[in-house]
Amino acid sequence: MGDIDIKAAMADIESTSDLLERALKLSGLITTLFQRHGFPLVVVGGSAVEFYTEGGYMSGDIDFCRKSLKPIPPRLMQEIISELGGKGVARSWVVCGLCIDLLGILENESVLPNRELETPYGTVRIIPPELALVERILIAYYPPSPELLATARKMMVAAVGDADFNWDEAERLAALPDFGVLEELRKLRAEVCNG
Repeated sequence: MGDIDIKAAMADIESTSDLLERALKLSGLITTLFQRHGFPLVVVGGSAVEFYTEGGYMSGDIDFCRKSLKPIPPRLMQEIISELGGKGVARSWVVCGLCIDLLGILENESVLPNRELETPYGTVRIIPPELALVERILIAYYPPSPELLATARKMMVAAVGDADFNWDEAERLAALPDFGVLEELRKLRAEVCNG
């Protein structure tokens, strides 16, 4: 992506009333700015679920992990976020009314590539939806939480409606000892498909 007029991008993002669209645009801009310094970022956690469910679930923040083993210098993080008018400390900031968290190195048990979404300000990489679903199922059932189960259900609805979703990979992940939720995945899928 060519040079971005950051002031114009920020004005556009701040004037975007739809929170999902605002989060996507801001994610694209942040990703592009960090990528320019050699630090590719990936959207993870509830933010990934938010993007996959197209706002059916709203996380309230944007969670990023870095793909490289090399740590991002704190000064560089502050410079980039300051350029965006962000406020905060360490690895948590508020930019355009949205909380931004830079969580650390990416952990990805999936063999599938990250998904990519194009935004006006750059490409946003997101953990594979299969991993996002299995993570949501794990935290919904262990310990049991009706609120978190509702989120897992929304992600399952998105997965069922995604022609590119790889069910074999989702089941492989769910069966791993790290997750151990294969039965729960199958049960929730049956409920959504029959429901």
